[in-house]
Amino acid sequence: MAIPNFSEGRDPATVRAISEALEAGEGVRLLDVHSDPDHHRSVYTLVGAPGALSDALLAGAERAGACIDVMREADGARDANVVRDADARAPRGEHPHVGALDVAPVVYLEEASRGAACAQALVIADRIGDELQIPVFLYGELAGGRTRAQLRSGGVAGLAGRMATGEIAPDFGPARLHPTAGATLVGARAPLVAFNLQLAPPADIADARRIAALIREGGPEGLPGVRAIGVRLTGEVAQVSMNVERPFEVPLALVLERVRAHAPVASAELVGLAPRAAFAGFPENVPMPGFDPAAHLIESALGRRSDIAPT
Repeated sequence: MAIPNFSEGRDPATVRAISEALEAGEGVRLLDVHSDPDHHRSVYTLVGAPGALSDALLAGAERAGACIDVMREADGARDANVVRDADARAPRGEHPHVGALDVAPVVYLEEASRGAACAQALVIADRIGDELQIPVFLYGELAGGRTRAQLRSGGVAGLAGRMATGEIAPDFGPARLHPTAGATLVGARAPLVAFNLQLAPPADIADARRIAALIREGGPEGLPGVRAIGVRLTGEVAQVSMNVERPFEVPLALVLERVRAHAPVASAELVGLAPRAAFAGFPENVPMPGFDPAAHLIESALGRRSDIAPT
């Protein structure tokens, strides 16, 4: 399974074009597309045989580079590849990012598939770097635990500046950001859950950011493997946006409980798919618009009869 994240969530034509590119070859099935205009991001979930998956991600990355110009954020980036001033003409949303195909994780569902997933991720990274000339940075277990947050620090501007000074170099591909596509982060991992909680008034963005700082791993009330930020959605809605990286140990009910201890929750949102075990004990009275267990639980989407095994 691969879950590429693209930095476009507002233009339906571009989202559809990327879907078509991902599905163009044989042997790949697109399970879900989740687009968010506030985060300005689309998350695709697809499954396929290793070679087909590699071809699909390469096609998706190429299409994204033709449709999405993250380098417009940087004045002078096309010529010097050193970012000086943010370009307010092209806001890219609330979600941190460094590329058109921003992140491309290959997901292993059982420990026995871990090695194959790591190998496939390296093939994908090499092909994106070599064939598309997009610099690729590895993260997670392929990079000694280096995180996406570390690589995205300062966004496109920060990464371009660090590359220009030699502070950081890509693992694959050229030493300069692509003229439109920026860079891509590639990893291999077990399933995580992208999960958002919308706070009810009078909670505001300051509350969302305070709560995120409290509950993220390393915070005063930190939950292991929880990455959290507070964002402002359209209509001044405050959201705690999270990746729950250890959903077998930290179910979503526990995450909800920690957030509710500080502010009322209006609704929840699942981005992409999640293992069934992540929803153990989750209260039925919390609205989750768009959630369909038949489509959004990994086991159901893949036709599996049992839960994904913890790793």
